[in-house]
Amino acid sequence: MELRLNPLEVKGYYVNLVESISGQNVFDCYHCGKCTAGCPVADSMDIKPQQVLRYLQLGKVERILNANTMWICAACITCTVRCPKGIDIAAVMEALRMIKLRENYDRIHPNRIPQDDLEELPPIALVSAFRKLTP
Repeated sequence: MELRLNPLEVKGYYVNLVESISGQNVFDCYHCGKCTAGCPVADSMDIKPQQVLRYLQLGKVERILNANTMWICAACITCTVRCPKGIDIAAVMEALRMIKLRENYDRIHPNRIPQDDLEELPPIALVSAFRKLTP
C-alpha cells in the first residue's frame, strides 16, 4: 500500500480539530506501543491506538474516521495511564467520535430495529448504541 503525504494535509483541518477538542498534541507521541499493548480491546480494533496517533501525525484522518476503532474503544483510560508522554489517548478517541457524529450520518435508525430485538436487547445496550451511532 502506497502512502503519499501532502504537507498541507499533515497538520490540516481535522488534525487541528482533534487537537482542539481533545486538548492533546498528537505529535508528542513517539510510538512506544504501550497504549496498544495495554488496551483490552485492541484485538477487536481494525486500527490500533498507536496507529491512530500515527495516522493523525501523517494527516490521514479519513482512514481513522472510516474505521471502527473509535467505536470499539472502551474509554477505560488504560492507554492514557500507560502513555509515558502523558497523551490522553482516550480523549483523542472521544474527539474522533465527536467529529464523526457531527457529520450527522446515522449508522443505526431506531425505527428500523426489529421488535423482537427491542424486546430481547437490554435497554442500556440500546441507549449506548444510540449515543454512539446516531447524531
